Amino acid sequence: MAITAKDVNELRKKTGAGMMDCKKALVEADGNMEEAIDILRKKGQKIAAKRGDRDASEGLVIAKTTEDGKKGIVVTLNCETDFVAKNQDFVDFANKIAEIAIETAATSVEDLLSKDFDGKLTVGEKIIEQTGVIGEKLEVKTLEIVEAPSVVAYNHPGNQIATIVGLTKVAEEEGKQVAMQVAAMAPIALDETKVPQETIEREISVGKELAIAEGKPEEMAEKIAKGRLNKFFKETTLLNQAFVRDNKKSVKQFLQEVDKDLTVTDFKRVSLSV
Repeated sequence: MAITAKDVNELRKKTGAGMMDCKKALVEADGNMEEAIDILRKKGQKIAAKRGDRDASEGLVIAKTTEDGKKGIVVTLNCETDFVAKNQDFVDFANKIAEIAIETAATSVEDLLSKDFDGKLTVGEKIIEQTGVIGEKLEVKTLEIVEAPSVVAYNHPGNQIATIVGLTKVAEEEGKQVAMQVAAMAPIALDETKVPQETIEREISVGKELAIAEGKPEEMAEKIAKGRLNKFFKETTLLNQAFVRDNKKSVKQFLQEVDKDLTVTDFKRVSLSV
């Protein structure tokens, strides 16, 4: 059967595969469009298997919220090269996956991969198909979720970092400023009560060793270490951090000046580099 340019173009639009790959698939399928699509899908599975051990450390991080602003998600779609990550088709694909995550209330990466993508394939199957189209390992590595009375999402330019911040009340502008703070300052916890005990013990241990190394008496070392722990909390916990737009006040003080009942309930920060 003669394969026309129109047939090739139609298959390309349906799958996103290259022109030559589409032509070869149509020839192999004797012009049958559905069979050609299956051939390209199988090719994607073969490439995915071959590239399974490759490092997919590039990609995009996308944060979105529901229309009512009460839930936010961060999704990471990884690929192998920066060149692919900047391709508009990849950008559109990553955003589509993030939209599916928010629209279907996906609860984990595994759950997201099982969701319907286009009525024919699941998200996981579509990723395998696109692996064949792009020729690189693709992987959804992250799905973070925050639910609160109000959730604000922030996508840092370039989509290498994204954050979501849950608030006790609707405060869009203030929430965005806090979300930007999270992106810039990378706090490890909401406040001192949320810092893991092992992290606290490690900081005290390091602080004691530093005090002794500085010549302080051993009996004073623990007291000095605990004093340094307070400084650690101020530097690494969100509500205690100095507010980046006015370092004379903490993030907690900034929010309470807006509304005494306004505070952060939870946050997530995802970065490709971490």
